[in-house]
Amino acid sequence: MIDRKGIISYLILTFGITYAIQGALILAGFRLTGAPPLYGQLVIAGVMWAPAVATILTVKLITHEGFAITNLRIGALRPYLASALVVPVCFIATYALTWLLGQGQPDWQLADLRALLAATGTQTSTMPSSALILTVVFLASLFLGPTINGIFGFGEELGWRGYLLPKLMPLGKLKAYAAVGVIWGLWHAPLIVVGFNYPGYPLLGVVGMVAMTTAIGIYINELTLRNRSSILAGWIHGAFNGQAYGVWRILFPSVNPLIGGFTGVIGIAVWLIVGLWEVHRGRVVTTFQRAW
Repeated sequence: MIDRKGIISYLILTFGITYAIQGALILAGFRLTGAPPLYGQLVIAGVMWAPAVATILTVKLITHEGFAITNLRIGALRPYLASALVVPVCFIATYALTWLLGQGQPDWQLADLRALLAATGTQTSTMPSSALILTVVFLASLFLGPTINGIFGFGEELGWRGYLLPKLMPLGKLKAYAAVGVIWGLWHAPLIVVGFNYPGYPLLGVVGMVAMTTAIGIYINELTLRNRSSILAGWIHGAFNGQAYGVWRILFPSVNPLIGGFTGVIGIAVWLIVGLWEVHRGRVVTTFQRAW
């Protein structure tokens, strides 16, 4: 039985809060191209908690059902460690394929990064070597992505995987996963229009974002439901963002976002394969458990 009241209330609150804040920023001239103003980036990071706020308001003031549905628990440690490895490996595969298929060249000397910093008045002559910068940024993304980024990721995931996904599961796994993926992608639409992830492609970018969130969503959905943990979902989300906006952006600065990298067809295909493999693995594990 679908809880239409809860779902509709949650979506109205989530999209209403998000679009209102982002709309005000955009009308004030905020754009996500070049080096966006720091204040705008901080506001955008804060808006990642809109789904969590909407969940709390829905559960406490509208449906009065309690937080049990959100799977607000840590669960077993193993899937955290596994996903902390799977996510970077997927990004390595994505950008290796991007390079091999001629859709992007690595900027080993970080010329684009140095030029961007120089344009802001930063002294680049005293910067460490490119190899050291890449190594430090990559290692930092491995540890800070799931943790620091995971805090903001959890702000989204308490809503997407904690509240919305369980509410949609009566539709069946396929429809529920597809619905969450599409909704999650459309939630980013205002930022896509002003240059987030798909600069220069305001409309096709929204389509690309929906495809990307649906693909990565399969993997996150599976682990969230299997381990009954929205905290795990936040951890995976943080690991993903840590890679997405870390070393790969500065190493591959000139990739067509619709084709290469994590936002393009190549990245979407990688995550689709990994997600479907996780679905299959879950079925095998469940069958084995039942047999015993």
